[in-house]
Amino acid sequence: MLNRRLLAVGAGLAGLVGLIIGSGCAAPEDANPPAEGFNAAGSDAAAMAVADETMIAMGGRQAWDNTRFITWRFFGGRLHVWDKFTGKLRYEDKDLVVLMNLDTEQGQAWRAGQPITDPAELTKTLAGAKGAWINDSYWLVMPYKLKDSGVTLTYLGEKPNSAGAPCDVLQLTFAGVGRTPQNKYHVYVGKSPRLVTEWTYWADAAVDEPRSLGVWANWQSHGNILLSDNRGNNRHTDVAVLDTLPESVFTAPTPFVLSTYQP
Repeated sequence: MLNRRLLAVGAGLAGLVGLIIGSGCAAPEDANPPAEGFNAAGSDAAAMAVADETMIAMGGRQAWDNTRFITWRFFGGRLHVWDKFTGKLRYEDKDLVVLMNLDTEQGQAWRAGQPITDPAELTKTLAGAKGAWINDSYWLVMPYKLKDSGVTLTYLGEKPNSAGAPCDVLQLTFAGVGRTPQNKYHVYVGKSPRLVTEWTYWADAAVDEPRSLGVWANWQSHGNILLSDNRGNNRHTDVAVLDTLPESVFTAPTPFVLSTYQP
């Protein structure tokens, strides 16, 4: 994929986004179609428009759909290599290596170089790896999932973020999806560029107090999309988008070294 400069210095992209936002034009209705099961009937038109503008600012829906391999270390620790097209996942956490398919939940695992052969332990290990991916991928690509299955989007109006910058605030609630459908999020979207700047979280939308999860900062170009690695006190590392990877990445327990696969 083509390498883009950072949005901050990418005059062409920034200018395009600025024209779209400055003109007040929302994205075309079919530019960012919701996932099957998204609660369009219960979501605000204003909230969906902001979500569409955010997708444009991050590179656009087509660029996201065409992005295949994403890799990152969650806050510098556990590693994910994710094939968006097939659902394959490589997961490394200290001495644990898991190679699995997220859709079928089938796969293999090794600890300290030794295969995990006990069926109960393997099932538990695969479930743990998928659970880590669910959590960790949301911390990396949440803004691409604003119109995901089971989501209801509500527009809460304009509010400043913690830095005092004006933002449009979206509320995300969930029904019938994921492992924690009782969660709720408030997502702060900047005015220009239309990128997420921070988020707030409720473990239980009905009873819990909100907790800030930090900023979304240091948006950078990876392939044809933008990703943010900075969450304030924590940062993802080894963030990359790759066009191709050998099949061995998803079949062999040999440790993954990102620089091997980068130009």
